Amino acid sequence: MKISEIKNEFSHASREEWESLIQKHISDERSGVQSIIKTYQNKIKKYELEIERLEKMHEFENKYKAEYPIICGIDEAGRGPLAGPVVAGAVVLPEDAKILYLNDSKKLSASRREELYEEIVEKAIAVGVGIVSPKRIDEINILQATYEAMRFAISDLDTVPNILLNDAVVIPDVHIKQVGIVKGDARSVSIAAASIIAKVTRDRIMDDYADEYPEYGFESHKGYGTAAHVAAIKKYGPLDIHRRTFIGNIVK
Repeated sequence: MKISEIKNEFSHASREEWESLIQKHISDERSGVQSIIKTYQNKIKKYELEIERLEKMHEFENKYKAEYPIICGIDEAGRGPLAGPVVAGAVVLPEDAKILYLNDSKKLSASRREELYEEIVEKAIAVGVGIVSPKRIDEINILQATYEAMRFAISDLDTVPNILLNDAVVIPDVHIKQVGIVKGDARSVSIAAASIIAKVTRDRIMDDYADEYPEYGFESHKGYGTAAHVAAIKKYGPLDIHRRTFIGNIVK
């Protein structure tokens, strides 16, 4: 076979077929063929490492699933920005869900988060979202607003969980067993999924605000206190979506 034909053969094969193709062509000593084989050996290795990583991220789900079969991950996005809401996500994944590259949303590119968001929504048993406005944040403070968003997200679920795996917190006034896990969005698939739902939902809200208020640059900083955002507040003044308790040192 021509090297181009072998390359085409690999490119059109499924991941499950790569190993047999490698064995088929492994004795072909042409450098071009060996390069193709090396590429797909690396792809297989990366896939195996990703599966291993995901298995480790099932530690807490595996620990609790026998006693609490409906496990929900909880996380938030937007505690720190000067503008926009705080958003919480709640996700119940099926036990056998395999979502490659699922991780703490902060460790993922925007395009990867968008892809994973769609896959999570498609594969999850239930997805809930809670949104608390900047005005409410100013009324009750950001910590209480975050808890409120999490309670909203839980109530938005179509399924009632047996247990909540939360990213480092225990949510007040919730009568479901909870486990707070430090850095849980990188250690639990359920929490990681919730972090992506929360982050993508909030980013989309901020992108809408960017269209409405183009001079503030929300599409780039998502409401966080960057130098450009602070400069825009000083130049144009605060908006209704700004958290007054967060910008007191900017607007005198």
